[in-house]
Amino acid sequence: MTDPDNLGDPSVSDVPEALTLAGDFPAPTQEQWEKEVAKVFNRGRPEGKQLTFEQSLKRMEPTTVDGVQFEPMYTRADAPEILGAPGVAPFTRGTTIRTGAIDAWDVRSLHEDPDADFTRKAIIADLERGVTSIWLRVGADAVKPADIAGDLKDVLLNLAKVEVSSRDDQAAAANALLDVYASSDLAADELSFNLGIDPIGFAALNGGTPDLSGLSEWAGKIKPYKNARAFVSDGTIYHNAGAGDVAELAWVIATAVEYVRALVEQGVSAEEAFDAINFRVTATHDEFLTIARLRALRVLWNRIGEVFEVPEAKRGARQQAVTSWRELTRDDPYVNILRGTISTFSAAVGGAEAITTLPFDAAIGLPKNQFTRRIARNTGIVLSEECNIARVNDPAGGSFYVESLTKTLAEAAWSKFQEVEAAGGFAAFLADGKVAAELETLNAERAKRLATRKQPITSVSEFPLIGARTLEAKPFPAAPERKGLAWHRDSEVFEALVDRSGKAPERPQVFLACLGTRRDFGAREGFSAPMWHIAGIETPEVEGGSLEDIVKAFKDSGTTVADLCSNRKVYADQGLAVAKALKEAGAKKVYLSGAFKEFGDDAAEAEQVFDGRVAMGMDVVAVLSDTLDTLGVAK
Repeated sequence: MTDPDNLGDPSVSDVPEALTLAGDFPAPTQEQWEKEVAKVFNRGRPEGKQLTFEQSLKRMEPTTVDGVQFEPMYTRADAPEILGAPGVAPFTRGTTIRTGAIDAWDVRSLHEDPDADFTRKAIIADLERGVTSIWLRVGADAVKPADIAGDLKDVLLNLAKVEVSSRDDQAAAANALLDVYASSDLAADELSFNLGIDPIGFAALNGGTPDLSGLSEWAGKIKPYKNARAFVSDGTIYHNAGAGDVAELAWVIATAVEYVRALVEQGVSAEEAFDAINFRVTATHDEFLTIARLRALRVLWNRIGEVFEVPEAKRGARQQAVTSWRELTRDDPYVNILRGTISTFSAAVGGAEAITTLPFDAAIGLPKNQFTRRIARNTGIVLSEECNIARVNDPAGGSFYVESLTKTLAEAAWSKFQEVEAAGGFAAFLADGKVAAELETLNAERAKRLATRKQPITSVSEFPLIGARTLEAKPFPAAPERKGLAWHRDSEVFEALVDRSGKAPERPQVFLACLGTRRDFGAREGFSAPMWHIAGIETPEVEGGSLEDIVKAFKDSGTTVADLCSNRKVYADQGLAVAKALKEAGAKKVYLSGAFKEFGDDAAEAEQVFDGRVAMGMDVVAVLSDTLDTLGVAK
C-alpha cells in the first residue's frame, strides 16, 4: 500500500530496499574513456595535427620536482590485494590504533618567543583551550634554556607532553628540559617528553660533520622515563631547504638508520634505539602526497626494523607532522589559514601521532597576540573534535590513488636511501656536499615551475590582490649565522617584485588596451591583468574606442608599457595598427595577450612589432622583472 501524499507512516511506503542509482546506465569502457580524452585534447586542432590517445595521455601525467609521476586515472589494479590493518606490520595504515577518542593525535603548539612572560602565558592559554602537547624551540633567537623551567611551571607535566628542539645548542635545551622533569615529584612512568637530539640535522643547519659519539649518553638519561624519547629525525630541515617528497622521506629514514647504528655500536640494543627515536616530517597543502608520504615512511621504517631484527611491536614509526613553512606567504597572509587547514587535514588522514599547525603569520614574524595562535590551535582541534577525523583509522586506505602513490613514494625513497648507503651513510653524504648538490638541482627545477606558474601560489602568482590586507607581528629576533643549508619560502621571488613596486615613488603601471567589445577582450583581460598584479603593477585600461581614443588614454596613464587584449578577429582588423600607434606615442614596450598566429598573414610582422607575449607557460618572473626595469623602478 502506498501513501501518495506522503502523510502516513513512511515505513509502509514502497521504497525499494536497494537503490541502484546508476543501474539504468551502461558501464563505461576503457575505450570510451580514451575516445573522450582524445576528443577534449583535439578540440580546435586542425586535421593532420590531431593527437593520439597516447599523446593526450602524456599531457595528463604531471611529475613532481623529484620525478614522482601521477597517472590520470587509477584502477583496482593499482591497489594492494590485501589492505592490512592499522597498528600491525607493515604499519602502512598507522602505527597506533584510533579507538574513537577525539584526542587521537597530539595537537602540538610551537612556542619560540624569547619573551618568557609572553611564552608562559601563551602555553597555558593553549593548554586550557585544547592543545595537548607543547613544542619549545630553544636558542639564541628563541626560548632561552634558562627560561624553560619558568615557562613550564604551571604545566601539568603528567598530562601534557613537552618537546624541545634547537638550531644552535641541542644539549643545553635537552638538559634544561631534563632538569624540569628531574625536579618533579611525579612518577617517572607518568611523564612523556622528547629531548630533540638530532646531531645530523644540527650539522645540516650549521655546517660541519655530525658528531654521533655521545648518543648512548642521551639514551641513558631517558631510561627512567619509559614514555620519553631522546632523538628526532627532522625532515622539515630538508623540506625548508628545498627537498621534495622523495628526498625528505629518504633522508629522514637514512638519518634514523645512522642513529640506530651508532647506538648499537655504543652498547644500546636496536630495540631500545627504535624506542628512542621520533620523526618530524612536513605536511604540505598537497594532501595526497602528504598522506602517502606519512604512510610510506611507516612502511620503510618497518623494513629497517626487520633488518635490525627489532620485534614487530617496536617497529612502528611515530611521526610529528609540521605544516610547511616553505609554503607560507608573506603577502595576503590570511590565505595561509587555508594552506594550514589542508596540511593539517592531510597529516591527520595520514596518521601522524602529533600535528603542529604553524601560525598563519609565521612568514612575517612572531605572533603579536593570541589571534594567530588561536587560529593555529583551533585548526587541529576543529578537525579532530568537530570533523571527527580522529575517530577514523586510515580513512584514505583502499583508495586506488593513495595506495599506488604510497607504493611509488616508498620505492623511490628506498632507491634514494640505497644511494645514501652506498655513499657511506647519511652523515658522510651530508658532509660531502651531496645533500646541498641535490637540493640545488631540486630548487632550480622548482624555480622554473614557480616562474612559469606550473606550480602556482594562490594569492601570490595566481589571484593576487594589490594592497591585500596584512597584519602586524613581532619582528623575528636576530638569529646566529648558520653556515649550513639555507631555507627559503617559495613565494620569496614574487615578494621581491612586490617590494620593488612598493618602493617606487608612484606605483608602476602597465596600460591595457582592451580592443573591441567586452566579449572580444574579456577573457584576455581577465588573464593578463592579474599577471601584472603579481608584481604590484597597476593596470589602467581603455575599453574599445577609436585609435585616437586608445592613444589618448595611454598617454594619460603616464606609463611606457602597454598590453593589447582581444581576440583573433579584432587583432586581424586593428591589432597591428594599435601596437604601432602606441609605439609612436611613447610606448617602450608593447605586449600581446595571445598568439602571433592570430594575425594571420601578418603574423611575422606582428612578431617584430610586439616586444613579447602574455600567455600560459610564460616566465612571469622574467617578464615582470624586465618590465620594472623598463619602467625605471629601482632594484
